[in-house]
Amino acid sequence: MNPTELAITGLILAGGRGMRMGGIDKGMQNFRGLPLAQQTLIRLQGQSHPVQKVLINANRNLAAYASLGVPVWPDSIDGYAGPLAGFLTGLERCETPLLLTVPCDSPLFPLDLVERLYQAIHAQDADMAMAAAPEADGTVRAQPVFCLLKTGLLESLVKFTHSGGRKIDAWTSQHHCSIVPFDQRGDSANAFANANTLAELQQLQAL
Repeated sequence: MNPTELAITGLILAGGRGMRMGGIDKGMQNFRGLPLAQQTLIRLQGQSHPVQKVLINANRNLAAYASLGVPVWPDSIDGYAGPLAGFLTGLERCETPLLLTVPCDSPLFPLDLVERLYQAIHAQDADMAMAAAPEADGTVRAQPVFCLLKTGLLESLVKFTHSGGRKIDAWTSQHHCSIVPFDQRGDSANAFANANTLAELQQLQAL
């Protein structure tokens, strides 16, 4: 396989309002001595399958995000339109065949995330691959913001969002999506834990 076909751009989603944290910028909150967004960047750079380039999607404090040393792009859709607006921004700016999306508030995601999503997207010739993780009740639930996308999906997402679509599931259901469960022996039960509130952030710090 041509090495360029392996190339992946990582996109850190930090463009939300942070309403459940009182409207503060979630990606700039401290986690073990560094901003959440920086911890996420470090996690991407430590993946077992390399990520060639990283972008950040943010809508405020752009200079602070830029200080992390990677390009920062705000939503191309106005009004804090949600994660799909970040997906759209990433696909518009992506120069590799594949785009990996990860949120800024789940800093413990697996170090083999890219590798397993990549294997699935190719094994099934899928348009995208999405992580899934076990819940407290034992069910395995999709984690749609942890997604590996073929950049050829840009036209589809432009059409979906321009027609008013905002729900990730409604868009991904239009395509061949491989679901990759992270419930194997050795997988951490807390790998996809996220911090929506300051209390949850403190709980994450303690893990």
